[in-house]
Amino acid sequence: MTFQDELARVLPADLPQRDVVIEKAAKHLDLVVAANEYMNLTRIASPTEAAIKHVADSVLPWRHFADARRVLDAGTGAGFPGIPLALVLPEVRFVLAESVQKKARFVASAVEALELSNVRVIADRAEAVALAETPDVITARAIAPLERIVETFRKSLDRGMRLLLYKGPDVAAEIAALPDRRVSAQIIDRYELPEGFGARTLVAVTRARKGARARHDTPAEAKRR
Repeated sequence: MTFQDELARVLPADLPQRDVVIEKAAKHLDLVVAANEYMNLTRIASPTEAAIKHVADSVLPWRHFADARRVLDAGTGAGFPGIPLALVLPEVRFVLAESVQKKARFVASAVEALELSNVRVIADRAEAVALAETPDVITARAIAPLERIVETFRKSLDRGMRLLLYKGPDVAAEIAALPDRRVSAQIIDRYELPEGFGARTLVAVTRARKGARARHDTPAEAKRR
């Protein structure tokens, strides 16, 4: 089956812009496979696995991004989750940051090929891009342990930006172990990938309001969410 066939099969029926997402996300995956022959973008190559682990994983929590004005995808790699989310939410502006120059060039070429007018690509470290672009939401998918991400974006959190982080099912211990009690971290979504490809969580991280007690989900609380 082709990428387009697999996307049509696994993406939710109520996904906004679904037909556009299927068409353009399939083209994006074709570009990734072609580029993967000369650079290391992904180890996932089969149509089923790519459709689920790259595209479905990126878009299933789309509702949590729908009210944002500008979203920064930190360390976008081959363009995930930024490009699929931008297809679902054409009214939201996306900035895709990638510090590896050849990967940033690839993503920029993909954005141009897909004619995504709501996306810009910046070849720089995400923490620097965040301070320059001042997005209201910073997202990242499986780039580092939670404590390291919080430390990387400490200045952005201090300025009122919010992190929405794609994590695996076992993030509760990472949340409970956060040393900075001025930061609140909570699991706001849990979802299952199609066909038994595993569970995912979306973690929201914010700077605690002055005078407020920061909330860190304990492992038991996180499991109930």
